[in-house]
Amino acid sequence: MDLTDLAESIGHRFSDISHLERALRHRSWCAENGGVESNERLEFLGDAVLGWAIADLAFRRFPDVHEGRLSDLRKSVVNATALARVATELGIGPHISLGRGEAAGGGAEKESILSDAFEAVLAAVYLDAGPDVAYALVERSVAPHLDDAVTLHFDHKTALQELCARRGGAAPVYLLTSTGPDHAKVFAAEVSVGDRVIGTGTGGSKKAAEQVAAAAGCDALS
Repeated sequence: MDLTDLAESIGHRFSDISHLERALRHRSWCAENGGVESNERLEFLGDAVLGWAIADLAFRRFPDVHEGRLSDLRKSVVNATALARVATELGIGPHISLGRGEAAGGGAEKESILSDAFEAVLAAVYLDAGPDVAYALVERSVAPHLDDAVTLHFDHKTALQELCARRGGAAPVYLLTSTGPDHAKVFAAEVSVGDRVIGTGTGGSKKAAEQVAAAAGCDALS
C-alpha cells in the first residue's frame, strides 16, 4: 500500500513506515491475515498522547477558563465523533486495512474505526519521531476545533448580554488585540461594561477569545 499521500496529509515523513502501516490495520483485517499485529496497542498509546496534548493546549490557550470548563472543552474534541471528523479531514479512512466483511459494511466510514485509527496514527508519529512531533500533529489537526468548541458549546457572550440587560446597565463592549505570526495568532479580548473592565480572555480565534472574556465577565457580575 502506497502511503505517501497520507503521510503528506498527516504532515510527517516517517523514518520507519511500518509504524504507519500498523496504525492502519484494523483487527478484522488481522483476523484474515494471521500473524500480523492490529492497531489496537497503538490506539491505546495514541489515546494517552492525545489526552496529554489536548490538556496542555487547552490549559495554555485558555488561561482564564476554570477546570470544569477545560474538562468540557477537552471532551468536546476528544470523542469518537470529533476524532472521526479529524481522521476524515486527514484522509485516513481509505487507507485503513479492513476485513472483507467490515469493508463491505462501510467500515472505513464508521466513527469508531476512524477515531481509533486517528489515535493509532498519532501513536505511530509519536514512536517514529517523538513527543514534540506528535504534539505538533495534534496542534495542527485537533486544536483548531477547540476554538470552535468554545463558541459552539459556551455562548457566554449571549449570557453576558442578557445579564447586563437584566441589571439595567450598559451593553458589554469588546476590545481585541492579537500577537504572533499569521499562521499561529493568539487573540486577546477585554470586555467592559461602562468604564469597568469585567473580563479578559485569550484564544486561537477572535470569537474564542471573546467567549472566554465573556465567561469571566459573567463570573464577575454574578
